[in-house]
Amino acid sequence: MNDSNRNLLFRIREWVNLRIYSTKNVVIKGLRYISVPLSILAFGSLIYSYGFSLSSDKLLAINYLLKATIGFYIIKFLVEGFYSFSPIQYIKNSKWETLLMSYMIINIFLINVFDIEIISSLGKSLGLMQLDEFLMIFIQGYFLIFVALEMGKASRLLPYLKLSPPALLVSSFIIITSLGSLFLLMPEMTKSGISMSIYEAAFTSVSAVSVTGLNIINVADFLSFKGKVVIMILIQLGGLNFIAFASIFALLANSAIGTRYKSLIQVEYSSDSLASSALLIRQIFKFSVIFEVVATILLFFSWGDYEFQKLGDKIFFSVFHAISAFNNAGFTLFPEGLSHPLLSENIPFLLIMSITIILGGLGFGAIHDLFSYRAFIMRRRNPWKHLKVNSKIALYSTIALIIFGSVFYALLENEYILEGFKIVKQSFFAFTQIAIGRTAGFNIVEVANLTLPTLLILIFLMFIGGASGSTAGGIKTSTFTLVLLNALATIRGRKRVEVFKHTIPMEMLNLALSVFLFTLGGVLLGIFFLSITDGHLGLTRLAFEQVSAFCTVGLSMGITSDLSEVGKIILMISMLIGRIGTVTLAFALTRRKKESHDYTYPKAQVQVG
Repeated sequence: MNDSNRNLLFRIREWVNLRIYSTKNVVIKGLRYISVPLSILAFGSLIYSYGFSLSSDKLLAINYLLKATIGFYIIKFLVEGFYSFSPIQYIKNSKWETLLMSYMIINIFLINVFDIEIISSLGKSLGLMQLDEFLMIFIQGYFLIFVALEMGKASRLLPYLKLSPPALLVSSFIIITSLGSLFLLMPEMTKSGISMSIYEAAFTSVSAVSVTGLNIINVADFLSFKGKVVIMILIQLGGLNFIAFASIFALLANSAIGTRYKSLIQVEYSSDSLASSALLIRQIFKFSVIFEVVATILLFFSWGDYEFQKLGDKIFFSVFHAISAFNNAGFTLFPEGLSHPLLSENIPFLLIMSITIILGGLGFGAIHDLFSYRAFIMRRRNPWKHLKVNSKIALYSTIALIIFGSVFYALLENEYILEGFKIVKQSFFAFTQIAIGRTAGFNIVEVANLTLPTLLILIFLMFIGGASGSTAGGIKTSTFTLVLLNALATIRGRKRVEVFKHTIPMEMLNLALSVFLFTLGGVLLGIFFLSITDGHLGLTRLAFEQVSAFCTVGLSMGITSDLSEVGKIILMISMLIGRIGTVTLAFALTRRKKESHDYTYPKAQVQVG
């Protein structure tokens, strides 16, 4: 296109903009005010049809509502593009909406002209027998994205609520958990069509959102396909962390409240600046999708001799376990867990699960530092630049803990020394049990059959957990490392704590010690109350269950369903506090008001030891 044509188009567009400017605000605001309730109504209708068995008339009415909603969104998108001063820039700034609208327009054209529906045709070509259910999930996801986009635009109203970031974090957890419980209470969530009890639904929802994996029901046998999908979505929301989830609204709206949310993101993910925090949020979702997709593909080809009834089942099992593994959730669709002989002896499967779990437990800050293209290019161009201290601590401590646990597991769980290839094989299975069970809670052996020393090693590893900003729980590897280094420096008489040629600030050491004591206190308090309510189950088993719950691991000695109602509530509270408590505490300690140092009290000499 030559310059004269560009100038002509520019003048035409300028003339159009001047003529429509007076009506722009009224039309755009009107469409947005309509879109939010319409989206919620359509999404609510989908949930209603998803959770209950409806008559054909009700299903037809919901179908008309969905078509009307889709038509409204297409019109809204086109109108906003028309009113934009630069339609091309509008498309660039609305990539997600552009992709979704392009798909819907093409799909509508193909249905009306060639009687072809894209998802249905793709499903038939893949031989998916559960096509209708997969299509329903796709449509729900479609509307969920639009509700999130519209609510993100409306998040400018959030500052008026005056919610602090920790309050938002807790609120997000409660809202998602409550919604998850309500979804699981619907009849279509179970194979029998009989609703769960409130205790079962609440416990399962808390366990999924906190990515713990403890269960009082058998997910594989009790839940229907729809119920398992709800569990998978709750795991994904919980694993991405509520900080990232809550900050989506601020990032989408680009509002002032984003600064407050990003401050919390800095604390959780050890980001250096607010700008890098916003970048890190995008990287979190990008890497999550990439790793989970790759894990899904690899798992699909690694099931070995395990037979699935349908191709759709094989795909769904691969997706579910990839999400559960990367998010360190511990949920599985096998009645006996991963201890099934065709799985516990399947080396490729165990290796893929182990690597996926380890990556999820490294922390998104470390993952960004290790795998982002920008960081890789920067280190290649500037050889003197290395991994950040936080990334090194996460990487090296994870490797050290896995080696430590694997060695002791192999030694403690064998009555005799194996020779030759058997040593390598036994070492591999020891590695997979520690890697899979340390933070994710999957079991490839019956935990109740392990020796007491092995159980103590697992309790120690579960208490430490994964890296900061990861999908794993525990006090975090960085906390453990700082507490250990501080203790060693004190013993050696050193005034400073140094690691990787960097000095650790005293504020960070105090923060690490506070988190350590907070978690230890929570664990001990939970064990104390469990010993009152369920003391007949034994202290060892209660301690193991409490550590697993508070540190959101999910390994169990098989007593979760045997606990009293009060005992189950104690575990639910432990999972909730364990998931959000340490982050909230870290934020409170690092963002507290500065104290005046204009005066000091005399130093006191206190005897220690």
